[in-house]
Amino acid sequence: MFCCMPVMSRSEDYLKTIYALVSRDEPVTTSGLALELGVSSPSVSAMAKRLQTEQLLQRPGGGWVLTQQGERAALRVIRRHRLVETFLARALGMGWDEVHAEAEVLEHVLSERLEERIDTALGHPTHDPHGDPIPPRHGHHTEAVGQPLDTAPPGCRFRVERVSDRDSAALRYLTTLGIAPGVIVDVEESTPFEGPRWVRIDGVRHALGAPLTRILRGHVVTSAEEEPPEGGCQPAKARTAPTDLTRRRR
Repeated sequence: MFCCMPVMSRSEDYLKTIYALVSRDEPVTTSGLALELGVSSPSVSAMAKRLQTEQLLQRPGGGWVLTQQGERAALRVIRRHRLVETFLARALGMGWDEVHAEAEVLEHVLSERLEERIDTALGHPTHDPHGDPIPPRHGHHTEAVGQPLDTAPPGCRFRVERVSDRDSAALRYLTTLGIAPGVIVDVEESTPFEGPRWVRIDGVRHALGAPLTRILRGHVVTSAEEEPPEGGCQPAKARTAPTDLTRRRR
């Protein structure tokens, strides 16, 4: 079993990365996967062939697409990853900037029994510390990705729902600003020539550079949630990636 773990973990990393790219409506190409995973294009091609042989991946057009079996496999490892992050944060008190690296290792070795014990012990959480939805073991899962903060119009209020877990330094900095899932920020102007976006948090003004505004995702607060600011704006429509585990592909 253990001799196969490195190959299995690499396969699972590819599957969840492809799933994430599709969820963000980004093209899944060999070069794109190589950049995302930090490997060479020949390595991607070799793994893609393996995944095709295992009927987990297909290439009907110009990009890679998960098969129904591949999508299920991706969601299984994503579920384990997000459950582990939640357990480490809640049960062990680790910071949200620490849990991702540990989950990257543990997601590949967690047994189904321990996975379910963790889920039960935590009270069946629906989201991890970064706001990412935890796929259920069975049934429908929707990966609501939201819109990045850098696309929100000036003058609106923006509710943060998800924060990328890949940059621990960025997470630590956001903590000092009080930004986390559920927080509402007042969106102000952007500085020209790709300068920072100005926001207010609890009345305090902060400048957020593009690397930060792109990893903060959520939605513009509507009038149903809160009265919009004077001359308010229309919320942008969030993208979703429906992944009903029981549906048949059309």
